[in-house]
Amino acid sequence: MKVLVTGGLGFIGSHTVVELQQKGFEVIIIDDLSNSSLEVLAGITSITGKTPLFEQMDLKEKSKVEDFFENHKDIIGVIHFAASKAVGESVEKPLLYYENNLNTLIYMLKSVLNLETSNFIFSSSCTVYGQADKMPITENAPTKPAESPYGNTKQIGEEIIKDTCKVNPKLNSISLRYFNPIGAHPSAKIGELPIGVPQNLVPFITQTAAGLRKELSVFGNDYPTPDGTCIRDYIHVVDLAKAHVIALERLINGKNNYNHETFNVGTGTGSSVLEVINSFEKISETSLPYKFAPKREGDVIQAYADTTKANDELGWKAESSLEDAMSSAWKWERHIRNI
Repeated sequence: MKVLVTGGLGFIGSHTVVELQQKGFEVIIIDDLSNSSLEVLAGITSITGKTPLFEQMDLKEKSKVEDFFENHKDIIGVIHFAASKAVGESVEKPLLYYENNLNTLIYMLKSVLNLETSNFIFSSSCTVYGQADKMPITENAPTKPAESPYGNTKQIGEEIIKDTCKVNPKLNSISLRYFNPIGAHPSAKIGELPIGVPQNLVPFITQTAAGLRKELSVFGNDYPTPDGTCIRDYIHVVDLAKAHVIALERLINGKNNYNHETFNVGTGTGSSVLEVINSFEKISETSLPYKFAPKREGDVIQAYADTTKANDELGWKAESSLEDAMSSAWKWERHIRNI
């Protein structure tokens, strides 16, 4: 029951490794540490009592990827997180995103096809929908032109997998289109730890509350939403991690209906930026300094999931509330800052 998790020391990857180990899987992690830390490995070990095998590797180095799989032919599944992931940065550095997110996916798929068992979970995103016409968003919603190079890499990534599955029936894959992961493990031993200035809302909130940032910038206050700020579907990272394990078990047990399936992974509820701030202020009993700033290129107005398919076919459902997630994120922030 050996599973490879690429990007396994990242935010979502590390929580998924914990859930896999607690289900009895033997986990191997590949991570280049470009947006993560080796300290996360100690956090995983502290939670589960087991240290995953770890290899530091840049997946853009094709020969190293091939050598790795040559030495690990007994892998029964791959969960592929490794990718650059910031919408704003992708607008500024498109070639970096296309090289890092697409080349590595191609090298991984080529190697997975050489395994006896080819089960592949792809870390996709709700950005594949662009600005959807209807809310909540179902898996059948048309994929519009992406609003950012990051979103485009997820669209193209899914197309690469789908086209590969058409001509390789042995490849079984699931693309999980998830919305906005937030929160941290309840133990506060792993969580979101961005390098440099956070690109995501919640770590910026917690860092501001902890005194690392002067104030939070809310990008745009004149969107056509009830309070003028963007609306997103914020899902607790532990709920999201569990969805990856369930998806992998679906493929291992041959329960999939097609050899490439897609599922939305979210809560089904949209929350505005101001609602997230209010939720944090409630759980932390603090007042958060923030200012309105110009809109960011690449941001959609609103996006929240219809999770019916994941609920019914995967047998998965988000269990944690927005306040649960914000509380765990704040507990994690205080832990790493010794507050």
